[in-house]
Order: sequence, then C-alpha cells, then structure tokens
Amino acid sequence: MDKIFLSELKVDTIIGIWEWERRIRQTVVIDLEMSADIAKAAATDEVADTLNYKSVAKRIQSFVAESSFQLVETMAERIASIIRDEFDVDWVKVRVNKPGAIRGSKAVGVIIERGERTG
Repeated sequence: MDKIFLSELKVDTIIGIWEWERRIRQTVVIDLEMSADIAKAAATDEVADTLNYKSVAKRIQSFVAESSFQLVETMAERIASIIRDEFDVDWVKVRVNKPGAIRGSKAVGVIIERGERTG
C-alpha cells in the first residue's frame, strides 16, 4: 500500500469540555496518513493522477477551523470520514494532538485508523 501523509497541520479551533475552552480558540495539530495508489501519478507526473494533498489540507483546515467539538475523539472521527468520503480514500490514519492540554505533558490526543488496508 502506498501512502500520502501530511504532518503537523496546525489549526486554531474551539475544542474542549470546560467553559473557558469554549470561549477561546486553541491550536490542534493534525497528522494524516492516507492510502493511495501513486503508481499512475509517478508514471505520468500529473497531479490529476494522485490524491491532491493540498486539497485535503485545505478541506481539513477549513473544517476544523469552523468546528467546535468538545472531544478530540469526535474531531478525529469526522476528519477521517471527510477524507474517506470526499477524497475516495480506502484507509486513513488520523492523529489529533492538543498541545498543552495536560500540565506537565507536551501534548495529548488520539490516533485512529479507519477503513481497509490494501496492498
């Protein structure tokens, strides 16, 4: 299986369960791995023949910036659904990291995988 990845996509959003978190924007950091058959794109050297990671990044940035979830778990699940449904991706791994959420820890978050691994 070939993969296309996006690393450390930073987006400011409303996220959290506490009242003070609902009043401010916090930065989340998103890492994505997506299954993609890149053989045709490698042969043709044409972006139309691959998963356009710029389009994925813009869609996820827009979605997350406009969202207001309480849980990073919900955010990760919705991101995975968008990527699978809108970009015809069979398998995706989503990591949502909320820096500074726990005192003494650099970051906390979730990692989910959705879909079938192929290849």
